[in-house]
Amino acid sequence: MPTMRAAVVEAANGPFRVSDLEHPVPKSGEVLVRIKASGVNPLDTKIRAGAAAHARHQLPAVLGLDLAGIVEDVGGGVTRFSPGDEVYGMTGGVGGHQGSLAQYAAVDERLLAIRPSNLSMREAAALPLIFITAWEGLVDRVNARAGQTVLVLGAGGGVGHIAVQIAIALGADVYGVDSTSKGDYLRSLGATAIDYSSEEVESYVARHSGSKGFDVVYDTVGGAGLDTAFKAVARFGHVVSCLGWGTHALAPLSFKSATYSGVFTLIPLLTGEGREHHGDIMREATKLVEAGKVSPRLDPRTFTLETAANAHELIEHRKANGKLVIDVD
Repeated sequence: MPTMRAAVVEAANGPFRVSDLEHPVPKSGEVLVRIKASGVNPLDTKIRAGAAAHARHQLPAVLGLDLAGIVEDVGGGVTRFSPGDEVYGMTGGVGGHQGSLAQYAAVDERLLAIRPSNLSMREAAALPLIFITAWEGLVDRVNARAGQTVLVLGAGGGVGHIAVQIAIALGADVYGVDSTSKGDYLRSLGATAIDYSSEEVESYVARHSGSKGFDVVYDTVGGAGLDTAFKAVARFGHVVSCLGWGTHALAPLSFKSATYSGVFTLIPLLTGEGREHHGDIMREATKLVEAGKVSPRLDPRTFTLETAANAHELIEHRKANGKLVIDVD
């Protein structure tokens, strides 16, 4: 029986063990992808630690949410892809679906799109989860558009730096809140950089909006970040968060007649609902990337299946400088 190499986690907080697993076979509606690169997200480390009750993935398992690779074979009924196509998407690593830390994966074709021609496999593997999360917040939830002011909290992070670029591509006037070390990068994207360590929210709301607040606030930080978003949003504005957990006072939002939306990107993988839309979003990503309007920021360090734990450790200790990617093949 054919096998493939994969990095397996057998128990919560356990090490990666590179093993030979049964080679997957695509079912109806699936394509077999020869994985070239696997993006690493903070959520991957939480799933590995058994600390993500919202992201069900029973161990032992192969982790890895994002992939880029080459279609090797197709199952019955597949219409979008053919062997040899270079694809990317958020396809597994949660909900019992095999992740991308393996040489091959059989994945639902609806989750995939053709890789942007101007991105390497590594760059493409870095993009799916963060682009989908940013797009669902800015486009699906709030319909961000030209003429609006958009404030992104955690603007230099994974989701944040993509949200900044999408908002600018949509024609919005964009402000990015992060540490001073991210300032030059955010300005290079075309955003107005705000250093959270040297300026309180009331101050930068007054300085940049005449105390009116921002039309759209995207919180990618969570916790106190969501409370900051409620303070920063304008009357009749909209707050969206991809980490909107915990208990928060709603009065600052309610007194402005502002609205709130949450983003939970895992729904299509956990329930099967919305997979077609994730493929649609990835096709939008390809358009924006090929138009030169969106580009993922990568940490230059490289990893293999054997050193995947090193990438997880960097994320856990917040020492990554951009998205981390593991070279699989």
